[in-house]
Amino acid sequence: MNSGRTARERARAELTREIADIARRQLGTEGAGGLNLRAIARELGMVSSAIYRYFPSRDELLTTLIIDAYNAVGEAVERADAGCDPHDHAGRWRAVCHAVRDWALAHPNEYALIYGSPVPGYQAPADTIGPAVRDTVVYGRILAAAYADGVLTPPSGFPTPPTSFAGDAEVVRELMPGVPDDLVARAVTAWTGLFGFLNFELFGQLTNVVEERATLFDHHVRTLGRLIGLDLNIP
Repeated sequence: MNSGRTARERARAELTREIADIARRQLGTEGAGGLNLRAIARELGMVSSAIYRYFPSRDELLTTLIIDAYNAVGEAVERADAGCDPHDHAGRWRAVCHAVRDWALAHPNEYALIYGSPVPGYQAPADTIGPAVRDTVVYGRILAAAYADGVLTPPSGFPTPPTSFAGDAEVVRELMPGVPDDLVARAVTAWTGLFGFLNFELFGQLTNVVEERATLFDHHVRTLGRLIGLDLNIP
């Protein structure tokens, strides 16, 4: 009986993966809003009612795809950080930023799912939150370690964050303990700046404008890193 259950579980897991793989392909042709469980069932040769035993609704399938995508980019960032000298904070910053871009270019449909336009009518459940911050946790860890080591020297001349930011800074500081409000605000600017470049690149705003994107992206990463005080004057 145990063997039978294990075999059934394996079969269910395999079919669940197949459904998710087909849905990921649909993202590229129909977009997230056009995800269609009945069409997936037809491609698998299933009656449409059978697929609902695996995903009771389109939103549950979307949630699975979103969690998978967040976990994938999170794993890429964690792997990039683990490959660096833990005391080379500037190198770690560059590595994790490039890891995000490499993943995005290799998986543009999944990137669009999690960083593009919201899907009409879809409300992400709370279990997407943990996967969604995996990459940000790494970034916060790098910044907190650099601050604790006393190696951050942010450039002067920038405005201080508004006093209204203090409460939000407390929330963000959970990811980068000990970092003062000014650096927390710069960190938010740097992290959102990273995704701003990627959105322009992935969604076509740089087409026929910037062709040497890889080198400009590295310059962008260095510039954002310098904003938070990292020494990126390295070859």
